Amino acid sequence: MFKTNVGGLDRGARIAAGLALLGLAVTGSIGTWGYIGLVPLATGLMGSCPLYALFGFSTCPLKS
Repeated sequence: MFKTNVGGLDRGARIAAGLALLGLAVTGSIGTWGYIGLVPLATGLMGSCPLYALFGFSTCPLKS
């Protein structure tokens, strides 16, 4: 579907941040805006970021 443009470290950080925000939102610690954590979680799980694609950016290692 989308070209992979999110590298391993970036993916891990996105997934961790997304889960943290969602966890805080579910417990009511930060309010409903914490559900924005769905965005980094989804892009981390898919391995593709639409904004990276728009700007031609990639954190994936170069393939030889």
